[in-house]
Amino acid sequence: MAAPLEVNTKNLTGTFVSDKQLSDSTDELLRLQGMPWYKRRAVSAFNLTLIVRHYTDGTGLERIDIDQKLSGGFSGGSDNHVLDFQERQYDDEIFGLLISKVRRVPLEEIEDKFLKTGWTEDTLADGVINAIAWSQNSSGHKWTVEQTWGFELINGQRKHVRRLVLTSAEKKDGPVRVRLVYNYSLQN
Repeated sequence: MAAPLEVNTKNLTGTFVSDKQLSDSTDELLRLQGMPWYKRRAVSAFNLTLIVRHYTDGTGLERIDIDQKLSGGFSGGSDNHVLDFQERQYDDEIFGLLISKVRRVPLEEIEDKFLKTGWTEDTLADGVINAIAWSQNSSGHKWTVEQTWGFELINGQRKHVRRLVLTSAEKKDGPVRVRLVYNYSLQN
């Protein structure tokens, strides 16, 4: 389902379901992040649902909290973001110790062309959500991923999209670029 206009980068509150037909494969991205083959196969078998709560807290900070669910009722973990671009360390259930920082930013401040491509007019006006995370675990998988979140028109429908660029010490021939597409859902 297409996302309504009132759901945008200033109000991402809603439920979004991954669209595997429109999204790029995440296998290489997950491999370089250290996810074993059998887990990558399991992830590819399930649909991911993002239940997003976007709000301003009592101190005036913009926040985006995301509960992730895999089809079949399995938990995919939670991500809680403060859009102040301050480094925060957390222990991810899948990837181990990570550091991330998140902000809302005009597209002019994004350097990678792939991360800047395809956004709707409202996303351009309101700014993309820009998240950068990097590994701090001892598994030997050292990587950095930069993301932009917003909305694109795909086949005439407005879809929530996340664009990711991953650089890894293991990938010598350049970064991995992935576009993830999500359908808006009326479920809560």
